[in-house]
Amino acid sequence: MATSTSAQALIYRALPDASATRIAGLVVLAIVGSLLLTISGQIKVPFYPVPATLQTLAVFMIAAVYGRNLTVATVALYLAQGAVGLPVFTGGAGLAYMAGPTGGFLAGFLVAAAVIGSAVDRGWGANAFKLFGATLLGAVLLMGIGYLWLAGLIGAEKAWIYGVAPFALGELTKAALSSALIPAVAALFRRK
Repeated sequence: MATSTSAQALIYRALPDASATRIAGLVVLAIVGSLLLTISGQIKVPFYPVPATLQTLAVFMIAAVYGRNLTVATVALYLAQGAVGLPVFTGGAGLAYMAGPTGGFLAGFLVAAAVIGSAVDRGWGANAFKLFGATLLGAVLLMGIGYLWLAGLIGAEKAWIYGVAPFALGELTKAALSSALIPAVAALFRRK
């Protein structure tokens, strides 16, 4: 469990201690998280050089709040929903879609969730600089897995030009934004 100064600790304090009630609360949080991932994938933000969705920002922020286990469960639920054909992904659904160009990035969501969530479980969520380091590592791994998958489909150079380079600044911005917001919001709630 994270230190009492993290957003994750605030969530666990808010859930009742009774095990069945706590499990139900965690299931609800996973469903809410998967809904946030779905909605954030539909929101396009003008950005240079290409528009960006808020989906990786949602992954980063959910991981910073939920910790490793709940975030990995949340992302796995989101991926399972897409795998069975629910329209949760930005541009399609089903296993065929997941095996396409975005498949590596979708898998990268799980890795980023585990890395960032693990850092939060170690208490890094209360410190914006430590959280930024973990989030940046998660973003690099997410983009790296996405790149490797895409390179296997279209070649290394095209994968870099079309799948990574246009999104690098956006991912850096999202990592910084989530790392600054989560500790600040948690601090506000601790004061109340």
